[in-house]
Amino acid sequence: MKARTATRGVALLVMAGALAACTTTTTSSIRAPGDLQGSNTELKTASDQTSNDKRANIRLQLAIGYYQEGSYEIALDEVKKALVADPELADAYGVRGLIYTAMNEMKLAEESYQKAIRLAPRNPELNNNYGSFLCENERYALGVAQFEIALKNPKYLSPVKAMVNAGGCSLKMKNLDAAERYLLGALRIDPNVPAIHAGLARIYYERRDYPRAGFYINRLKELTKLDTLAADVLWLGIRVERKTGDKAAEASMVTQLRRRHPTSPEFAALQRGAFDE
Repeated sequence: MKARTATRGVALLVMAGALAACTTTTTSSIRAPGDLQGSNTELKTASDQTSNDKRANIRLQLAIGYYQEGSYEIALDEVKKALVADPELADAYGVRGLIYTAMNEMKLAEESYQKAIRLAPRNPELNNNYGSFLCENERYALGVAQFEIALKNPKYLSPVKAMVNAGGCSLKMKNLDAAERYLLGALRIDPNVPAIHAGLARIYYERRDYPRAGFYINRLKELTKLDTLAADVLWLGIRVERKTGDKAAEASMVTQLRRRHPTSPEFAALQRGAFDE
């Protein structure tokens, strides 16, 4: 079973990165004859697309749509059709990995991610997605290694995603220093990502630096609505506000946790008064 994410914000960012990898098919590299390693000679553009390329891309976009709707079997069938048209479409294997993950078919998911990376070893989105899969399945060090591969790619256009995911993965390993480094790096690039502030608040709460944790909880509340926060983020906020003595803010978050997540482990902990567990 998949491990719980450090924050829902991180999970959503992971998903955004996963789907972003599915939009790169029109810029894949053209392989020279006999080049089994996929060395770049030039970039494929729309005029280079064959009818099979177009058919594969259409099927892949349909698969993404069905995946987003939760229609996983139909999505999987569309991926299969995409791969019939283009058996070396790396993004199709990446999407298949997402689908199998959602279906809890972890062995098949991993095979798909690995196949995608073999076909497109310089695609940082695929490294990011595979890293997220590994972290969700408690293989944290391997996951961080994949994020590092993505971050070392100078052509990676969205490094914040991998930084946030690496920060979340490091938090799960209790490596607060590494988590702080990744998240502060992401903050310097984009200060408006809620998951960054949720992660930093968690780091400073774990270090018992409650004023700084409170700063990032307040920043998180400026960036997003309380009723959109996951149970673990609300529970973190409740404990931070309790430590900083902001009773009104604590009560507001308690209300949202009770209203939005009444069956969550976090609400059960609140009812037990287990603030320091």
